[in-house]
Amino acid sequence: AEGGSPPPAARGERPRFRRPDAVRGIYLNAWAAGSVARSNAAIELARRTEINAVVIDLKDASGLVSYRTRVPLAREIQADTSARIRDLPGLLRRLEAGGVYPIARIVIVKDPILTAAHPELAVQDSAGGAWEDGKGVTWASLWDRRVWDYHVALAREAVEAGFPEIQWDYVRFPDGPMSERERIVYPRADGRDMTEAVAGFLEYARAELRAIDPEVQMTADVFGVTTSASRDVGIGQLWEDFIRHVDVALPMVYPSHYWEGSFGFETPNAFPYEIVRAALEDAVRRSDTIPGAGRVRPWLQDFTLGPPRYGAAEVRAQIQATYDAGIEEWILWNPGARYTEAALEPAGGYPDGWEPVIRIGGRLVPVSKRDEVLAPPADSTVAPAADSTGTPAAVPTGTSPADSTGAPVPTPPGAASGRTTDQSGPGGP
Repeated sequence: AEGGSPPPAARGERPRFRRPDAVRGIYLNAWAAGSVARSNAAIELARRTEINAVVIDLKDASGLVSYRTRVPLAREIQADTSARIRDLPGLLRRLEAGGVYPIARIVIVKDPILTAAHPELAVQDSAGGAWEDGKGVTWASLWDRRVWDYHVALAREAVEAGFPEIQWDYVRFPDGPMSERERIVYPRADGRDMTEAVAGFLEYARAELRAIDPEVQMTADVFGVTTSASRDVGIGQLWEDFIRHVDVALPMVYPSHYWEGSFGFETPNAFPYEIVRAALEDAVRRSDTIPGAGRVRPWLQDFTLGPPRYGAAEVRAQIQATYDAGIEEWILWNPGARYTEAALEPAGGYPDGWEPVIRIGGRLVPVSKRDEVLAPPADSTVAPAADSTGTPAAVPTGTSPADSTGAPVPTPPGAASGRTTDQSGPGGP
């Protein structure tokens, strides 16, 4: 298309990426990925630190496709008219040269552009018309195979362009208070359980992508609470359904998103190590019961939502908790694509005699001392949210620990104290 990326390279010409033994990545919204300066900054961050991968928005929760696509339905509904990544092949070539592994993130059912153009594909309202959530957003229905085919076509294009991994997001049904969701009608459900649609899509998409490239990795994001919940938390996401149908499941175990009382902590956000470790240990335990289960690679929180303010100690605490749960992979999420470099291990490793400080037990302590301060919580369960979906209804309340006042945290050599890599775009994704 005029002014956009050239067509994807032929299969023999597309970039080739080596999959890291353990993916340790960051998220780039389309603005950051589409900026040469900001995407180069991400490549430089990978050169300086342990980062080896980037997750790139090819289609976000607004319904926008981030590049000029050749998928007919996307062009019909003009989903790519404000494409923010103007040179996708060039971006992939730069990532290849920098040794950075790219992952294509594609949001599925939260798609107001698709549902505005084709309301018959939307979740319906019992009062008539398309159902809207509390923010006035319409959702596509995961029961409709046309929704599946649209997104698989975008994923196919991404694989043909050179992406070695497709990451699905919003593979689920709408969340929110029951007062809103009780009006929802799914015309094609025919009384079936929502988990059938989720598992069905994942199975279908995996087969379609493997037909294009047997080596392509298919991964999917999942609510963090699913690692511990015994039911589908009201949105069709059940841990076992994900882990048996994907190469990697990515639970979003952000401490700020857990309800008061989860795992026995009144203010989960103030205990990043404990929350992440407990959630991931549940994930590993359940995955171990599934023959051929995929790997676990959590999304970790590099943003502040409620006290305490998240900095290097809080981010590193989550990374260490991931390792202590027996998992070597992780990806950091910041909606504006700004990351705390001081939380990351330098590319050459930490120098002798130096170790990071993490938040654990409500205190800042050297990582080697974590077992001395870690006390088991009184409870090991996740408290349900007020609307029984597993989604927190509000940011947990309570005061931050006494040492969460901005006390200085030791900075790895080569990183400026408190430094972040700013790759944010106008308004984020």
